[in-house]
Amino acid sequence: MKSIKIEPQYKSSNNPKVGLIALATDFMIEKDFINVTKDMGIDLFVNRIHCYSPLTSENLIKMSNTITEVLKDILPDEKLDCVVYGCTSGTIATGYDLVKKKIELAKSEAKVTTPSTAAINALKKMNISKVSIFTPYSKKLNDEVVNYFKKENFTVTSNSYFDILIDGDIAKIDPEYLYEVVLNMDLGDAEAVFLSCTNLPALSIIEKLEKKLNRVVLTSNQVLIWDTLQNIGKNKTIRGFGKLFLNN
Repeated sequence: MKSIKIEPQYKSSNNPKVGLIALATDFMIEKDFINVTKDMGIDLFVNRIHCYSPLTSENLIKMSNTITEVLKDILPDEKLDCVVYGCTSGTIATGYDLVKKKIELAKSEAKVTTPSTAAINALKKMNISKVSIFTPYSKKLNDEVVNYFKKENFTVTSNSYFDILIDGDIAKIDPEYLYEVVLNMDLGDAEAVFLSCTNLPALSIIEKLEKKLNRVVLTSNQVLIWDTLQNIGKNKTIRGFGKLFLNN
């Protein structure tokens, strides 16, 4: 038998590469990314990070200790265009600067986004200063999210929360029930509503909430995907997921 060596030919260009660090208990984030970005020429690579129960600041900070190791296992020795840390309350508890530092230890070349910083970017992009906040978290964690937005110089007009302690339970919320809950919130003079948590099944109800409330509706996964697209130069108009994607 004769064996012949053939020279490989590589593609001259590649899709942007996005690395997503998702909580091990998150049901929603990958689905939401795929729903919004399908057919956009983006390559999404995911690894999961251990999430400790119950959801507390201490456990969220503990979770962040392994960011670098988890990220190193996403396409080792390959460069990523953007790294997404998929935890809203976790970024607030740990601090964005520390999250970014841990990411850069593994992928120094990548841009970095998180749900909490993406929410701030989205609100500023849409010139919104007054926001109502909904979270599924415990009272203590809920208050930390509210205080984060206040420290970023936004006026929080109202706040509601579920008091759920287990991350996996958040994904089990009925989206139609969530819709009714938000619809009945006292929003005051808020220009927007922010629904926190990447595990909250909120993407499918954004548009009908916006129509009914006549306000901008933002969710953790929505703003996270939007900010990722901004970072990789794919910030085109997308219909079906709220006014944010019509504002590019």
